[in-house]
Amino acid sequence: MIYCQKCGHELDGHEKFCPSCGKPTPNQTYPIRSTPLDEGGFGWSLLGFCVPIVGLVLYLVWKDERPITARDAFRGFIAYLIFLGIALVVYVIFFIGLIGSMNYPYGP
Repeated sequence: MIYCQKCGHELDGHEKFCPSCGKPTPNQTYPIRSTPLDEGGFGWSLLGFCVPIVGLVLYLVWKDERPITARDAFRGFIAYLIFLGIALVVYVIFFIGLIGSMNYPYGP
C-alpha cells in the first residue's frame, strides 16, 4: 500500500493523481503509516474556541493518537475560557459601576 504525501489517502499504486486531493503521485512506494495524518492547524483552535466542549472532548480523545491536533483544539478551549473570564470581569465592573451611579430618590 502507498499513501498520498499531501493528504494521506490510501492509493493502490496505479493512479497518476490522488483521487482525494488531486496531487500528482510519484512512481515510488512509501511505507505504510501506522498513525493518521496529524498536522493540527488554526481550524482546530477556532473550532475549540467557537464550540469549547468539542475542543475539550477532542483533546481528551486524541491526546495520545493525534497529539498536535489535540493540542490545537485544547488551545481553542483555553482561549475561550480566557475570553469568558475577561468578559465576566468587564461585565461585573460595568454592572457595579452602573449601580453605583444610580440616583435613589427614596432611599440612601
